[in-house]
Amino acid sequence: MNYWLAVGPPENWEIALEQGGIWGLITRQKHWWDSLAENDLLLFYATKPVSGLIGYGVVRAKFRQDRPLWPQEISEGNVKWPLRFEFNVGYCLPPNAWNTQNVTSDALKLKAGMGFHSLEPEFARQMISQLEPAPTPSAEQALSLHQQVKQKLIEIGKLQNFIAEPEYPFDIGKIDVVWRKVTNSVPTYAFEIQISGDIYHALAKLKHAFDLWNSRIFIVASEADLKKADNLLSGTFHEIRDYVKPIELDKVEELYNRKKSYMDFERALGIR
Repeated sequence: MNYWLAVGPPENWEIALEQGGIWGLITRQKHWWDSLAENDLLLFYATKPVSGLIGYGVVRAKFRQDRPLWPQEISEGNVKWPLRFEFNVGYCLPPNAWNTQNVTSDALKLKAGMGFHSLEPEFARQMISQLEPAPTPSAEQALSLHQQVKQKLIEIGKLQNFIAEPEYPFDIGKIDVVWRKVTNSVPTYAFEIQISGDIYHALAKLKHAFDLWNSRIFIVASEADLKKADNLLSGTFHEIRDYVKPIELDKVEELYNRKKSYMDFERALGIR
């Protein structure tokens, strides 16, 4: 596994994250692009006025692109960064904290001045350790809880006679759970479950689901993460503030139990 430093202006990082995790390199950086491999670690460095590390993620698929994405490309009508790749976000500060909570050092600024390039593993891990938030559930615990909540949402959807599906694919990733009315319809409901990780990325997917399908969108998370989401909905994602419905994690279990109990009662009475 290799470690990479990706360097770009804050506005480019906002777009990269809103698009579900996309970055690009110029043609003369092809030797770096060729060396990128799936599961490599990518550190996100935002240039002035931030001038610091704002997050990190894991490299996924590489691809070439001939369509402008970032502001400079759009204004010039030219693709400046055609060598692109997808990444999954491991952790990223919310944009309103980039100026105040980023990680920086003289050594990091020097390396950022070199543009996109590889990092020494020890240095990269040291930078990531300074960026990571307060302790969260272990990976196994988070995955287990995530799967439990996902399964409950699927079962609730089926109880309501929807086609309920996990990991619904669309152009910027996958939605945790969707409910559809019929086989060929778009998602009527879209749910993102936030146990640990990047709430910014979850909201970006919900915004895209709303823009694409006019879905009813829900963020399912702990009380603390819902507060983080509320901050983002007051800023970066203000367009969907009135449309995103927050659900606390324990409410999903409560809803499932109440709905199943009610339907079991109806069956016992012979009216279902």
